Amino acid sequence: MNHLSYTRGPQDQPLLAMTIGQAFDDTVARFAGREALVVRHQQLRYSWSELAEQVDSCARALLALGVQVGDRVGIWAPNCAEWCITQFASAKVGAILVTINPAYRTSELDYALQQSGCSWLVCADAFKTSDYHAMLVQLLPELAASQPGELLSARLPELRGLISLAQQAPAGFLCWHKLAGLAAGISPAQLVERQALMQFDEPINIQYTSGTTGSPKGATLSHYNILNNGYMVGASLGLTEHDRLVIPVPLYHCFGMVMGNLGCLTHGSTMIYPAPSFEAEATLLAVAKEKATALYGVPTMFIAELDHPGRAEFDLSSLRTGIMAGATCPIEVMKRVIDEMHMREVQIAYGMTETSPVSLQTAADDDLDVRVTSVGRTQPQLESKIVDADGRILPRGQTGELCTRGYSVMLGYWNNPQATAEAIDPGRWMHSGDLAVMDAQGYVRIVGRSKDMIIRGGENIYPREIEEFLFGHPAVADVQVIGIPDRKYGEEIAVWVKLHPGHACDADELRAYCKASIAHFKVPRYVKFVDEFPMTVTGKVQKFRMREVMLAELDTTAAQ
Repeated sequence: MNHLSYTRGPQDQPLLAMTIGQAFDDTVARFAGREALVVRHQQLRYSWSELAEQVDSCARALLALGVQVGDRVGIWAPNCAEWCITQFASAKVGAILVTINPAYRTSELDYALQQSGCSWLVCADAFKTSDYHAMLVQLLPELAASQPGELLSARLPELRGLISLAQQAPAGFLCWHKLAGLAAGISPAQLVERQALMQFDEPINIQYTSGTTGSPKGATLSHYNILNNGYMVGASLGLTEHDRLVIPVPLYHCFGMVMGNLGCLTHGSTMIYPAPSFEAEATLLAVAKEKATALYGVPTMFIAELDHPGRAEFDLSSLRTGIMAGATCPIEVMKRVIDEMHMREVQIAYGMTETSPVSLQTAADDDLDVRVTSVGRTQPQLESKIVDADGRILPRGQTGELCTRGYSVMLGYWNNPQATAEAIDPGRWMHSGDLAVMDAQGYVRIVGRSKDMIIRGGENIYPREIEEFLFGHPAVADVQVIGIPDRKYGEEIAVWVKLHPGHACDADELRAYCKASIAHFKVPRYVKFVDEFPMTVTGKVQKFRMREVMLAELDTTAAQ
């Protein structure tokens, strides 16, 4: 098979056949007094035993609220201690945690809650320019007249209640600080009984990925999927109970909750959250003050840290490793991370939410050239192959679609068997949609995307979703969305718009329309109004021509 683009990762590291709750309890028993979680912006610190008290109290409160195995519990909040506690508590009671992007606006939140059938939602009061309470009151007019846990919503019939992280919340919300009182009515033995009911291959997490058909799809992941992926990522980094990992990436994404939280859990390492969302200075300060040994981020985060005017003031000498993922890493950035941030063992990881997420990873001893030109080799206990349009494995060195098989492949898309069948073939291979090449040593290089996904600052954005949203504007007759290269974010969003005859609209109005209802990272930076799109003779839009035109226009503008 060496001549074919197929590899199997090492098989000598056994997988963890346990639930997340069992793994949590094991870690607490082994490392009770060691520091588990540091949340700098909340000035909170927990040892593993102290974190266990918080987690078990939250879990017992969920039982008191009637949460059953398989119920969906959503969380809509930036990085905070309560996020971590909810993640582990929901796993202990067997609830499926629905992780919701903090940047979501009303329409996106509405879709996620409806599609997943959430019974409870844990939410912050606000984040940046988003007033979560106000959006939920708007979405749920019945809320004000309902008691916590007794919501009867016409729009969201499965939603029973809302838990706010705020000290005070509007009528109908249950405040987080009242959960301890509810927990008092449930004995520790009852929680133990619930945990005994669970199996490790049952679903425990739904993560929404932007969909090529317009609506996000809920990748459904099991205990086995994500616990083992966090474990294998941490093992590659050489994490132990002596390591301290700074996690500035969002927890709602696999990078934070799996590679971060579960990577630390399975190795007894310390989780450190520097801020509610990424801030370069807060991240640097966390590394320096906490004597961190590892740091995560997408390339844009590392660039911001390196270019921070006060970076020299921060002692980063404790760092040795970390992960850069989410976008291609420029070689100069990698060199600076190694030399100036002391991360001599920094690694590149590749994957997708549907594979829990990491399926390929570089190693600590890989050459610098390998770490910037490839995404590494197949992870332990997984398989990779590169296939042609007919699904046949290609010879090494040829370009085709990258596919992954093994423990990490999701159970499927929540309540979407058609999309599941399109993504996972009968052999249980997950098709990535990414074009890749495998070399003689098994290293894989990503060369493009067969789908039109845009990666902006580590966020995966599918043009079709934005296109369908913009079709809702009364002046828009047709729209095409493309990604164009950007020095800061990797890619930026550009839209070409055809207006209905007799209608007027400018770029600012279109952006304002987006800002009101969709996440900020999906708002187009460039807007071009056209009478027609470049088309093939068969009527297909030529997006590559659109990119050429946009880049030429931007070069012309920059030269003026």
